This record gives sequence, structure tokens and C-alpha cells, in this order.
Amino acid sequence: MRRRTRTLRTAAATALLALGVTVIGPVPHSAVAADPGDDYCQGQCDDILPPGENGNATLADILGNKLFGTHPAHTEDQLGTYGALPGGYGSLTDATLGDYYNSSSFGVPPDQIESVQHPRSDVTVTRDRSTGVPHIQGTTRSGTEFGAGYAAAEDRLWLMDLFRHVGRGELTSFAGGAAANQGLEQQFFSAAPYTEADLQAQVDRIASTNGARGQQALADAQSYVDGINAYIGQAKPGRYFPGEYDLTGHINAITNAGEIEPFKLTDLIALGAVVGALFGSGGGGQVQSALALQAAQNKYGVVKGTQVWEAFRERNDPEAVLTVHDGQTFPYADQPAHPRGEALPDPGSVVPEQLVYDRTGSAASSSRAPARTPLHVPAKLRPLQGIFDNGVLPGNLLSTPRKGMSNALLVSGKYTASGHPVAVFGPQTGYFAPQLLMREELRGPGISARGAAFAGLNMYVELGRGQDYAWSATSAGQDVTDTYAVELCDPSGKTPTIESDSYLWHGSCVPFEKIERTDSWSPTIADSTAAGSYRMQVYRTRYGLVTARATVGGKPVAYTSLRSSYQHEADSIIGFQMLNDPGFVHDARSFQQAVQHIDYTFNWFYADSQDIAYYNSGTNPVRAADVDPSLPVLAEQSYEWQGFNPADNTSADTPPSEHPQSIDQDYYVSWNNKQAKDYSSSGFGDGSVHRANLLDDRVKRLVKQGGVTRAALTQAMADAAVTDLRGEDVLPELLAVLRGKPITDPQLASAVAELANWSNDGAKRKENSPGSHTYADSDAIRIMDAWWPLLVKGEFEPGLGSDLYNALTANLGVDESPSAGHGPTGSHAGSSFQLGWWSYADKDLRAVLGRPVQGGLAEKYCGGGDLPACQSMLLTTLKQAVATPADQLYPGDGTGCAAGDQWCADSIVQRPLGGISDDRISWQNRPTYQQVVEFPSHR
Repeated sequence: MRRRTRTLRTAAATALLALGVTVIGPVPHSAVAADPGDDYCQGQCDDILPPGENGNATLADILGNKLFGTHPAHTEDQLGTYGALPGGYGSLTDATLGDYYNSSSFGVPPDQIESVQHPRSDVTVTRDRSTGVPHIQGTTRSGTEFGAGYAAAEDRLWLMDLFRHVGRGELTSFAGGAAANQGLEQQFFSAAPYTEADLQAQVDRIASTNGARGQQALADAQSYVDGINAYIGQAKPGRYFPGEYDLTGHINAITNAGEIEPFKLTDLIALGAVVGALFGSGGGGQVQSALALQAAQNKYGVVKGTQVWEAFRERNDPEAVLTVHDGQTFPYADQPAHPRGEALPDPGSVVPEQLVYDRTGSAASSSRAPARTPLHVPAKLRPLQGIFDNGVLPGNLLSTPRKGMSNALLVSGKYTASGHPVAVFGPQTGYFAPQLLMREELRGPGISARGAAFAGLNMYVELGRGQDYAWSATSAGQDVTDTYAVELCDPSGKTPTIESDSYLWHGSCVPFEKIERTDSWSPTIADSTAAGSYRMQVYRTRYGLVTARATVGGKPVAYTSLRSSYQHEADSIIGFQMLNDPGFVHDARSFQQAVQHIDYTFNWFYADSQDIAYYNSGTNPVRAADVDPSLPVLAEQSYEWQGFNPADNTSADTPPSEHPQSIDQDYYVSWNNKQAKDYSSSGFGDGSVHRANLLDDRVKRLVKQGGVTRAALTQAMADAAVTDLRGEDVLPELLAVLRGKPITDPQLASAVAELANWSNDGAKRKENSPGSHTYADSDAIRIMDAWWPLLVKGEFEPGLGSDLYNALTANLGVDESPSAGHGPTGSHAGSSFQLGWWSYADKDLRAVLGRPVQGGLAEKYCGGGDLPACQSMLLTTLKQAVATPADQLYPGDGTGCAAGDQWCADSIVQRPLGGISDDRISWQNRPTYQQVVEFPSHR
């Protein structure tokens, strides 16, 4: 029976009863506590995951939320705690960490038990009173996994159902045809199109290629799915299933007719494909990179143009902040001395591959908001209409070149107050209601862990802690995706064209494999989008998925995307199984051995009472000699990955010893930055100024001082989380350039003074006082937000020329301020300053000032290298920025922000993935799920 204490107002219940909907109350349970036994953290492990653990809401709950603003228990009880840190970190101590984090100790004290369930005789699910987190204790391993599936469905069933349909390219038929839903399913289907046979093959491979561990993983997954389906079987007749099924027409709100489709193992693969595409892949983009190279060569000539392109590419910048900074080098994906096989497109010939065909009804609308048709809605339910009109899910989850956002700070015990390592780390998975992640504790034979995991994949804890160790990850994004130029052909022997649907494979003309999905939808109570349909089509080759067409040297080609983890979404299950196994992970070395089995591109971090450690995971293909991974390559056998087998998309991979790794370095920081020397970045932007500098500078100071505590390291993270990267690391140079220029315009002089004061104050984007909803130094922040894109354009476009400037900005956007529309949820996403032109501006301004620069830009751009001309340009663009009205800079939006409201424009919104909405919180640039840990003892 569904557990939960409700705060549903009587009027909401009455409204439902009037419609004939039965409201089921909670069933009492006996109370027993899980045994905390072997917890070596001794109360010094904490974590947080907003907005709350509970992600399921009945129709009654949703109606209460929409009519009266009520919330089911535990849906937002971590939001205020999380949101309060920017206002309170300045006085933080180890004793007050509990004001901003929850205990992640094992077990539940008897006086903190909220409920106890026995979904099967061999498992107990105990929920704590403070957060409602499920603590799952199994007497058998199967029972433990069954309980994990049951608890997952209890907390995230609708979310899991959404994402299994996203992974199959079937979202609109399931959740409605809103424009955002269309965009989301199209992006995922184009990145990871699978047939049911593909999904089943991945399931079969788990056991067939991983021995006893693979067989155990498959058994675990089946028990987990059985637990999900057990909950569905109970919730449906009991009417305590998520109300979104009523709102989208899957179940009749009056008669209870309809079904919730049971889960199966292939659904887990579809879910895994979504997570892998979002957070665990890297590379690609070689065609866009090639267009920038060609623009540079057109501007400067081949030799000089290539130098300029390489300077902006910054694939191995000597000034980049490094996670492994102890002098180790890990060569991978760097520029070859004599590249061969490059397949640069003929100018103007690139045409993106069409994905969507045969649009009808609302699918044929070119408007962002599809046309609506009237829908009969019972009067008492009309307040619900429009909940999902803009899409159950955002349509730009894959809109950024790299899907990083997480961060990590770890300090060796040599530099801490206790002599034991301290870590503050976690993933940034965006802000949703409910969250993509869920918290849990799993305890059973061979499993002992507590932490967080993606809902629907939480048969193991994916980020968290074991008995005497903790681990976390950040997105690495190293280049594991290559672009091949596949020569097109005609089986009949005719001259091929760019529209041909066959290609050359080792001398034979073979047809593309077509993968199709047809989706159609009708209006529902929750989504009034008019009926519509379309067909999605992706061509697959042995060199990957067709993404574009062009000519190369006059020959028609298809550009394909070949990702090493494609068709291998499930393989990483073995590594996660090991991380949860106290018999396998017992020190830093065994931790590194575990994460070597994870194919996704992640940076993994570890802490116990003795050591900290790091390892970069991912299936890094061994490329053919002298192939440049930053550019498209000819689809010929001599340029294939070594040992390439297209039948199962396998190849030779770089050995574990060649992946960046380290044990007990003085400290580690990671914020999706460059991993190590000579480990080339997969995209533009890893240069002298990166947001990881915000962490590195602070942690370096702490280590130098010594005596680091959990609170001190948390303060370093929190201070970086409210700092404007441009203001801290580029503004001082902008002011240095202007320092020698007399400013006679009073308005400009005042603006420069405002910016200087803000710089001296630490360049924070922080409220005057908690809850004030106004920033200190608000004028300076407004000026910087307006000035930055203007000054970058004024600094670089005159020298580069419009064609090259536009080609470069297509590879790396100019800015990523908090109010910009970017990240996994568009605007209001929290994560900021990952990708932008701050490094380019930093290097160029230092060069113009005559200061030392390593890895410079090959030319001086600001004012053509002339300091007075640079000063004049900065003042001209600054004057434009000062004159930019706040309501133009912060135009307001559909989330409720009024035009000109600076704080609101920056604020974080928990993007609804269902019927429950939560309050916004102040901006902070920080992981969504975060741990603060310090182990005083070890097994």
C-alpha cells in the first residue's frame, strides 16, 4: 500500500469525491529499524537532494497542489534546506552542517521511523520521518533488489514511465504532443535509436559477456523489475498510482479503467540510453569543428589558419586547470603531427539529415506552441488543464555541446584538521520535480550502500557511500564519438547523389539500415495540444548513425556519428554492482578497478579514512594512426578504430593504465574541466579561465593553510557557487586595460567604479540578505551581463571577420550566465559558466597588456593589438551595455518572472515532470545531489 502522510485540503478531496473518485488513505505499519551495524562514518556523512524524495502524487494530490498550493509529504522538504546555503555558508561550522544537509548514516533510529513495509517476505522497506528516504533491508539478494524496484515505483513511477518512453522515441504518444515533448523525443531518438531487438541484445549480453557477475546482474535486474511491477499491481486497483496517468488519459479518473504497462528488462536499457546520452558520452561535433577550420583557412591561408583554429580549439592548453596536477601525463586524442584521412566538406555542401517526416495536425505547426483544439473538460477539473501544455518535459535536454555540470572537491588527510580525507562532491543533473535521481539505502547479501541513483536504474546506488568509503562522479566528456564521411553509392551502378541511400563498405555497395518510429497523439485533460502525428527516421550504417550529408572532393558522402558506447548502454552495470559490494571495494585501488568497468565517460572520485582517489572511466577507442579526432575522417578501412567490429560496435580500447588516475594527490577538483596533461579536450573551451578555477583557487588556499574541515571545504564550494566567473577571472584584466585611459563621461566613469567595487567584493551574485530577492552589487551585475557579449564581439569579430567569428561561436557559445537559456532545463538551470569565451578574452587581454601568455591565440585581437584602440572599443561597448534597459536584459518568462527582475531571471526552478510544482530558489552553481563526507575509521 502506498505510504504517505497527506496535507490534502478537504476541498480538494471533496472535489474528487464529487467526480466519483475514491480517495484512499494510508495504511498503518508496524515499526522496526534497519540495523546500522557496520557504519564507519560515525555521523560524519551527509547529503542533500532537492526538492524531496517523494515523486509520486495521486490525482487528489495534484488537484490540491493546483487549487490550494498543498504538497504531498516529502515532495519539497529538502528544497528549503538546499536553497538556504548561499545565505548561510559564511558562518558554517561542522556542527551546523546539519542545517543544510541531511544525515546519510546507515539505518533509521527507532524514534525516526515513519513507516515500515514488507512488499515481500524477504525484504523490509523502512522510511525515515525527516525525509521519507527508503532504507531497503533484504534477507536475500533477490529480496533486496525487489525492494529497490518497489520503492522506486513508489517514489518515481510516472518519471520512470516517461523516460522509458523517451528512450524508445515514444514520448508524445504517451504524454502528449506538446512542442517540448516533440523536441525531446526527437533529440533522443536521433542520438540513440534502438529497435526492440537492439534492446534485447543488450540485455542478453549482460550475462553472456561478464561471467558470474553478469549473471548476477541480470538476476538483480529481474528482481528489481519484479518489484516495480508488484507495486503497479497493487497501486492500480488501490487507486494510489500517480495522478498523471489520469490526466494523460491512460486511466479513467472516474471508472479506473485503463492499465499501467508493466516494466520489462528492455525498459531499463531504454532508460540507460537516456542517462548515457545526457551525462555519459563525449565527443562528436567534428563537422562543426571542420567548418570553423575551413573558415580560418579561408581567412588566413592554410598554415596560419590552422594555427589560429588550433589556438581557439585549446585541446591541450598549458594554462588549463587540471584534475591530475602532479605531473603525470596521459596522452589521448591529441593533434597528430601529420594528420591523414581528413574529410572536410566542400564549401556550402553540408545538409543536416532530416529526422521528421509526414507531419499531420499539430505536428505540422511550425510554431513553438502547437495549435490547440477545444477539449471537453469537466468543470471541476478545468484548473488542471494546461498543466502540461508546454510539455511534460523540457525540449532541450541535449541542447548543450557537453552535458557536464557536476563538481568535486577532495582534500588528502595530510592537510585536514583530523588527519582523515574530506570530500564535498556530487552530480549536477538539473532541477526537476521530481528529481531524475532518488535517494535510497540498499542492504542485503553482497550489497551495502546508501546514496542516490537515477530513478528506474536504482537497483544499485550509483553515487553515494559504502560502509567505510564514499564515491561520486562528474561528467568527463572525453572524445569517444567520431564522425566518418561514408561515400554514397547506387546499387544499380548509376552515379550516386547526395540523396542516395546506400554506401560503400569495404568496397561493396550496401543499403542504409532504416530505423523508424511513428508517433501520434490526441488531446487529454493535461495536454490540450491538437491531435497530430509524425514519423521519425534514422539511417544506421556500420560506421554509425547518419547525421548530415555533403560532398567531399566532389563526391557525395553521408557524415555518420560513431559512439563507442552505442549498443552498450547496459555494460556499465558491472561497475556499479562492484561499487555496492563491500567485498569488492575496500580501498582506493579496488575502487579504481570497479569504475574501470563503467563505459560512460565520467570522472570518478573516492574517499575513505585513509586516501582520496580519482579515475576517468569510458570506452576510449584506439584510433588509427595519425587520425585527428577533432575532424571528420574518411570511412575507409585504414582509418577505422583498431579492431573495429561493426556487428556489436566493439573495438580495441585504451587500457586502464592510460586513463587519467591518481591516488592521494594533495587535493582534487573537478568541474567538467581538463582531466590531465595531454588528455585532450573533446570540445572547445578548456583554457586558462574555466569555472574549475573557482574551485582550484579556493581549495589550493585551504591546502596551503592546512587544517581543512568539512565545513571549510563546503564553504569553498558554496563561495564558488555564487561567484561570477567573468567577474573574478576576467574583469580584473578589463579594468587593467581601462586603467590607463582617462574617462571623461560621468556615466562610464560611474559604471567602471561599480564594476571595480563588485570585483573587490568578490564578484558575487548573492542576495543582499536571505529572502530579499535582490542582489548586492546589482548594477554591476546588470552591466556585466549586458557588456560581456558586446565586448567579446567587439574584441574578436573585427580581427577574425564575421565568417570565422560565427563559425567559432557555433562551436563555443560566448556566454553562459545564470539568466541565459542553457543547460539541461534551459534557463533557471543553476549550472552556469561551463562554456564561454572567458579564456579567449583572458589570453587576448593579457597579450595586449604585454603580460606573459602560454598557449596564446596566435594573434592579438582587442583593438588589433593596439592598447588605445582596445580601450576605446571597451568603452564603446560599455556605453552600449549601460544603456541596455533591465527589462530588455531580463525580459521575463513563462515561469512567472517579470521583465527586469534580475534575481528571478537567475533563480532556479524545479522544472515540473508531472503535476506537482515547487517554489523557486536563489541561483547557486552547485551539484543537485551532493555529499559531505569524512570517515574517521576503516574496516
